[in-house]
Amino acid sequence: MNTTMVLKAIADETRMKILTLLLRHSYCVRGLANALELTEATISQHLKVLREAGLLVGEKRGYFMHYEVDRSVLHELAGEIEALITIERTPCKPAKRDDCPVTESKSCIKQGQCSDQVKEFCHGSNQDKEGAS
Repeated sequence: MNTTMVLKAIADETRMKILTLLLRHSYCVRGLANALELTEATISQHLKVLREAGLLVGEKRGYFMHYEVDRSVLHELAGEIEALITIERTPCKPAKRDDCPVTESKSCIKQGQCSDQVKEFCHGSNQDKEGAS
């Protein structure tokens, strides 16, 4: 599973509505278009994104393809989100440098009490972070 693709796919309001409908019942493009009052072309484009993210499984029934949600992908995504929750925050430890304001090191350990100067030593400047993203 490509987590980023799955998150991008479900970030769209219409695709979330499609997923919700498909979790309750399998639909073809026309059925989804009627339920959401959108064109079949629009639904097809949204289904393409959801399929590419691995969220949908299709089954041919006569002339029509009916779609269902691959729930295992949602379970895997939920597991990854659960793993994020367990990441523990580590205390700020200013760099051991001659010019480090070590007088603040004790208060810096308490969450959110670092001065801007200590934050820059410990975490880098905001410009460094923005350039890295």
